[in-house]
Amino acid sequence: MSMTSTTIYRQDYQPYPFVIERVELHFSLEPECTTVINTMQIRTSHAGALLVLNGEDIELKTILLNGQAVAYEYKDNLLTLQPEVTNFELKIVSMCNPKTNSTLMGLYVSGQSFFTQCEAEGFRRITFFPDRPDVMSEYFVTIEADKAQYPYLLSNGNLLSTRELDNGRHEAKWHDPFLKPCYLFALVAGDFDIREKTSKTRSGREVLLQVYSDKGNGDQTLWALDSLERSMFWDEQRFGLELDLDRFMIVAVRDFNMGAMENKGLNIFNAAYVLADPEIASDANYMGIESVVGHEYFHNWTGNRVTCQDWFQLSLKEGLTVFRDQEFSADMMARFLSEEAAKSARAVKRIDDVTRLRVSQFPEDAGPMAHPIRPDSYQEIGNFYTATVYEKGAEVIRMQHTLLGEAGFRAGMDEYFRRHDGQAVTCDDFVNAMEFVYQQQNPGKDLSIFRRWYSQAGTPTVHVQMDYDHAQQTCAITLRQHCDKVGVEKLRTDFEKKPFHIPFHIGMLTTQGQAIPLNVKDLSDIRVTENGGALLELTEIEKTWVFSHIPERPVLSLLRDFSAPVYVDYDYSFEELATLCAHDSNPFARWEAAQELSSREILRLTADILAKRPLSLSPIVQEVWAHNLTDPHLDAAYRAWLLALPSEKVLVERLDSITPLALHQARQFVYKTLAKEHRDLWLRTYQGNHSQKEYSPDPISMGQRSLKNMALNYLLVIQDEEGIALAKGQYETAKNMTDRMGALSALMYYAPAEDSEIYSQAFYRYFEHNPLVMDKWFALKAMSVKRVDQLRELMQNPLFTLRNPNRARAVLFQFCMNNTEAFHHESGEAYAFWAEQVIALDTINPEIAARFARVMDNWQRYAEPNKGFMQKALQTVAQCPTLSKNTTEIVGKALSI
Repeated sequence: MSMTSTTIYRQDYQPYPFVIERVELHFSLEPECTTVINTMQIRTSHAGALLVLNGEDIELKTILLNGQAVAYEYKDNLLTLQPEVTNFELKIVSMCNPKTNSTLMGLYVSGQSFFTQCEAEGFRRITFFPDRPDVMSEYFVTIEADKAQYPYLLSNGNLLSTRELDNGRHEAKWHDPFLKPCYLFALVAGDFDIREKTSKTRSGREVLLQVYSDKGNGDQTLWALDSLERSMFWDEQRFGLELDLDRFMIVAVRDFNMGAMENKGLNIFNAAYVLADPEIASDANYMGIESVVGHEYFHNWTGNRVTCQDWFQLSLKEGLTVFRDQEFSADMMARFLSEEAAKSARAVKRIDDVTRLRVSQFPEDAGPMAHPIRPDSYQEIGNFYTATVYEKGAEVIRMQHTLLGEAGFRAGMDEYFRRHDGQAVTCDDFVNAMEFVYQQQNPGKDLSIFRRWYSQAGTPTVHVQMDYDHAQQTCAITLRQHCDKVGVEKLRTDFEKKPFHIPFHIGMLTTQGQAIPLNVKDLSDIRVTENGGALLELTEIEKTWVFSHIPERPVLSLLRDFSAPVYVDYDYSFEELATLCAHDSNPFARWEAAQELSSREILRLTADILAKRPLSLSPIVQEVWAHNLTDPHLDAAYRAWLLALPSEKVLVERLDSITPLALHQARQFVYKTLAKEHRDLWLRTYQGNHSQKEYSPDPISMGQRSLKNMALNYLLVIQDEEGIALAKGQYETAKNMTDRMGALSALMYYAPAEDSEIYSQAFYRYFEHNPLVMDKWFALKAMSVKRVDQLRELMQNPLFTLRNPNRARAVLFQFCMNNTEAFHHESGEAYAFWAEQVIALDTINPEIAARFARVMDNWQRYAEPNKGFMQKALQTVAQCPTLSKNTTEIVGKALSI
């Protein structure tokens, strides 16, 4: 490989030996030559200590210590000085070229405007500084630029002043009164549309909320602004946390590596998570905007006011804030609904979150990049913005919420902020605050075993055994856990995997589907939950609980609400699963039973395909789908999830040797059989949920659109003529993007080629000037092409570019991750294509290239010939002489573990 990567270890952390009390930054903005004057007030207790500053791709012009020239060494992106005084002013003048900065880290140009992205290590591309999160300073920022080109000059905190300068230039001065690490610094300069409103905090302060977007897009920012205000009110009500600045700004940018960034008071967003109106944004876009706006706003406290001591603690802010945004979204979905409808809406949100976890994080836990939510080492921190840190991190927070209850968790949060406001801290500090409350609730207990979730990787499996004694009417439930070594754990001979603390929520039903109340008064490590269930706390390898007064052998409802991120191993019969599918009072468990039922059937059919046996679908699966299609007590949104087949990404995790094409064929067989057998029910479902009323992003309407479009796909997968006509009619009369995309995707995937192309081109011509909508079109095309040569042809489209992360994700990521037939074609050509594109992306944007490289994480689990083709593709990338550190780490781990 081209670059030698240094491994950084958590155990080597040392506090920075200097305090940088005040940072004054002066920017003279020019696209190709921006000058940055950085004046720092620094103190230390050790005269003569080495002061080491990071700097990358910037040109050093001047360095003065207390106004005098000073000796220094600048080597390997490190600027080193040895001040002989303990209090001093250090002034550094440097220059950078934002226009050529294709990494989109540091200061860069997108369109005609300037933007920054500093997390995790982008500030070093702006100026020389100790680029680490535990160095917290007060920032004063002055920005000057050409006024005609850049009328708005924005930075963190509160605006102090503006003034006119000579030669058509102007300046703005900003001050952030709160200490912050440099990764939270932000600067934006350009000409924008602004949507704003004044709102009041719970203490009565007036605050200005603003959303900036490209000229001409201001009318698409109302939903984002309203989402921001809802986030502000929710955080006050749920956690007692108030906005602490005079204003809060969101700025939309087209070119951005992430979804958004929580810079203090100036959030910079990928435009995909800001712009929305019914014509261009789907239901998923609306919900995504609300969620991401909430996430970044909530970081103001969980990430900004209390930040990370080092990057190993990344989940301290991200896992906690994902949990908070999940709860916010669930509350927004449930508001204004009846109690029963609200319960269903929350279940839909929980199912969505767990599905995302299983699709993205469970495979990560089983692959070469497996790591705990608090890693022990890394080579490139950009590679650890992972589903494990975010989604699994949120599940670890949720387990603490489950163990403490809502009131206890809120008390723990209050204690956390009381102890650590204004500090850079660790995951242990957070658990300490929660443990303080937990011990008050449970004298003699602690969270010492629970902390292993922070230090051990992998997804535990909980094996469940039930022993029922009819004579005694007792039911013994034995839980046994195991979790093999994964990722780098496999390379450590001194590492011993220990039991986790697993909150395991169960219920019991009769064979007729009635709930059986659980008697827990004589049991320890257990408490009663709603609907007569019980929460067990498994802290050992194996433990048994015996329940009394159980009148018959029960049907077990396991891991209700997904109370822990684990696999469950229990030998359900098809009949038991059918009972749960039809009657379980816990909506998540009912959905889970349907997923388990269809998963078993798809995996059985996969084996039949490989053995070349005839295929047939179990009558029980067909009966369950018919029942759930017609159950009058289910709302549309929940029904859509209940009728959805498990994705191939989830299913492959249950295969010892992955045969992607056989699995795809088996899933399609189930899909088509259910479509054919229940054709009339799907038609009635479509007709019962189709509406021409004006668009509204409320949960009821979104649920109806989701179910309707699912029914449409079931009709088109069997190329039903009436279904095709309905899809064409829906496209032509659609009043919103959800209906338009629902019809277009069904037509592009399943309609005859001629119809597919007609509607694809019609969509293209209508929306070709809207980049966000064209991302949707490119994604559909990438997921529907049959061979690599068709994808190459798509990439020749003048609107395609690798330099824009959204467009690269829409084409390359979607093809490799969601087009099974083409990507896993028996020729192996798509794997060679993947290698070629990883290398091409790496020269432009290493961060995006490294994420794309992770497509091959689990190559060793594939059957031949796929495995051999994948290995060859990985080796091709590894041999590239100019490969970045980001991609080197990903590919190296994939090949070595």
